Amino acid sequence: MVSIQQAEPAPALISAPVPSTKPAHRAIDLVKGRTTSPAVGNLPLLRGPRNGDTRTAVIVFGQGQEKIVAVFAEVLGKSYRVRNGFRDVSSDDRDLVVGIAATQAKSDIAARDRTSIVAINVHCTSMGMPPDAYLSAQCDYEFLYTEALCSRRDISRFVSHTLGQLNHHETLMAKPRTYFISTTFPDVHAALPNIDILTVGADAVEIRVDLLKEPLADGTYAPVPSLSYVGEQVMLLRQRTELPIIFTTRCTAENGRFPMDNPDLYYEYLYRAIQWGVEYIDVEIWLPERIRRRLYEQRGSSRIMSAFHDFSGTFKWPSARAEATFRESARFADIVKMIAIINDHNENFELEYFRSKIKAEYPDAPPLSAVNMGETGQFSRTLNRVFTPITHPLLPIIAAPGQLSASEINQALALLGQLPRKNIYGINTPSSRISTPQAPFYGKCFNELGLPHHFSVVERPLKGFASVEAWCNQKNFGGAYLYPAVSFQHLISNSAFFASINNGTGPILSDSVKLIGMVDTIVVQSKGSFSASPALSSAPSSPGRHQNSESIGSVALSQSGLPPTTVLVFENAAWKGILSTLTRDFAPSAYSGRAAVVLASNSDDAASPLLALKALMVSKIYTVGFKASPAVARDFNLEPFDSLESMQKARTNDAYPANHGASPFVVVSALAPEKSNLVGMLVRVFGSRGPSTFRKVFLDLADGSFPRKGDPKLIAEQCGFAAYGAEDVMAFTTVETLRLLVGQNVPYSFVRLASGRPMF
Repeated sequence: MVSIQQAEPAPALISAPVPSTKPAHRAIDLVKGRTTSPAVGNLPLLRGPRNGDTRTAVIVFGQGQEKIVAVFAEVLGKSYRVRNGFRDVSSDDRDLVVGIAATQAKSDIAARDRTSIVAINVHCTSMGMPPDAYLSAQCDYEFLYTEALCSRRDISRFVSHTLGQLNHHETLMAKPRTYFISTTFPDVHAALPNIDILTVGADAVEIRVDLLKEPLADGTYAPVPSLSYVGEQVMLLRQRTELPIIFTTRCTAENGRFPMDNPDLYYEYLYRAIQWGVEYIDVEIWLPERIRRRLYEQRGSSRIMSAFHDFSGTFKWPSARAEATFRESARFADIVKMIAIINDHNENFELEYFRSKIKAEYPDAPPLSAVNMGETGQFSRTLNRVFTPITHPLLPIIAAPGQLSASEINQALALLGQLPRKNIYGINTPSSRISTPQAPFYGKCFNELGLPHHFSVVERPLKGFASVEAWCNQKNFGGAYLYPAVSFQHLISNSAFFASINNGTGPILSDSVKLIGMVDTIVVQSKGSFSASPALSSAPSSPGRHQNSESIGSVALSQSGLPPTTVLVFENAAWKGILSTLTRDFAPSAYSGRAAVVLASNSDDAASPLLALKALMVSKIYTVGFKASPAVARDFNLEPFDSLESMQKARTNDAYPANHGASPFVVVSALAPEKSNLVGMLVRVFGSRGPSTFRKVFLDLADGSFPRKGDPKLIAEQCGFAAYGAEDVMAFTTVETLRLLVGQNVPYSFVRLASGRPMF
């Protein structure tokens, strides 16, 4: 349910002086994810992309497909060259992408130095032939593509995952709940028209390999789909969804169709899935230990989901067998999945006791996903929090008895009082009414997900915050996004309510807000959910306007409508929207060590782009039109363009690769639409000069609905840039905002579809 409201007069709030608190915390190293000492200025670093596999990438390409090497190089931000064999690859190629023709690679690929070379077999399925079996087995990874549909997005996703530059698993495991949907189609083609709707609420998509039906020339179907057919099915699915994929070969004894007479066949298919860059590999526990151990050791950046299913009806959660099954599963797993069929409703509570026991006695074990099958076990599906299997009405069959959709689970949680109805707001200013059309979209998402919440778009005065605290200071407040973003210092210093919450220590700040000071999302959490998180700490509060701290503070808290068991978390989602946009067609390594230009009218508008570029490990950021705050300037390597000479100096460093870190590779503009001429001029200055296959990146954050003189994106594309606009960032930011506000995943493709801008 959605509505659009005007700002109402806010109730008078009494200001309370709040002591400044700066609790000690430990920071997360941006590059390697290790725990470190606090950063300069007590500002923590963020967990972002990693350096990943730094070995020389060698692309093994088929006849007439040499051009694919250039695309891989561009996505990785490197130059390339073609060699005659692996014996010709030397230390001089360390910073390059090397291409080797398949016919030449076969002669010496087995003897390559695996410590310095990562080999990727790249095969075009349009050629009508399956990949060379020998090269498939010898290479570390295999990328399948079609000439018609191959895109930089597919390659970026593939290399970002296989080379370990992006890690979706850690992000998913940090969510309060995760779901995956199983595509039970005999052919993935049948799922593609509805994949955007099917995956609303899902965090991953399972491809049931055992349910695939490969047609044969005689009109029958193969008893087991061939590897080439399965590979093409995975390719098709990956081309149409940005969600992680779960690769499952369910056996006949566990309600599947994959034969059990040859366990080595499972290894052949599951290991090939690792080579294809599939994010999650379902490995059944009945398989021999040698196979499970080998897959675990060879998993690379993929994650192993150890699967146990019992259809006998005799399995008991309190038994020694259940605990022994968990221990055995956890030996070679990143996630343990245990599923059983039950006969009595009370066995759901036995499962919950088992779940709590495992958590208490095995705190360092992999996460447990455990549910009961059948109608009697549906209650357990509402309580499971890790990768709950879900279905959808558009699927031809359910993957297991008793499966529920994400909407049905949320509706059940609401009926059980575990998902109470909340008021969620989109807080705009009169000058940002362009965001009002988001209200129907949020309502559509809530309806599709079965969420009971009410969403309203409201307006606050441009420089007033009294109405903001009035909306937040409610018993049923469920969170809000703010457009445009607001300085958290302004919110706290101008609001007695924000300064007084959390026993006077103020709201909890995410790392991103601590780094850049800007808030665009207010999240409601229970007090016990954030205490162990190193990414959150209390806000340093500003002094209040009254002297009697004890009496005034107690009055303010007693008048608060926000329940005392909850706290507010100040978050910033926009920087992740920018990060996702910049890494859609380029791997994070394309930005590492490079230079960037950021144009903005003030430091607030530049804050989110600066943080995204920092997460991408950009070495230097040239600034135009604004002066960064002291805190930001201290934590970022900034250099202002204060003269034509300084701009010309950066421009002359355009000879790649010798000075590739000095010349700006990415230009981000946060200037208003009326300044598009200035943006276009700067884009021309830093555009590619002379013949070059190496593209740069341009991101225009200006609202495209307003009239402008000239189109900077068009100019950028003409100057050799890969250009992106505010609509891309807004879609990715909306995805992140929904995750923060309601803990549910709505894929980027669905956001673009709902906004009338299909992704494909």
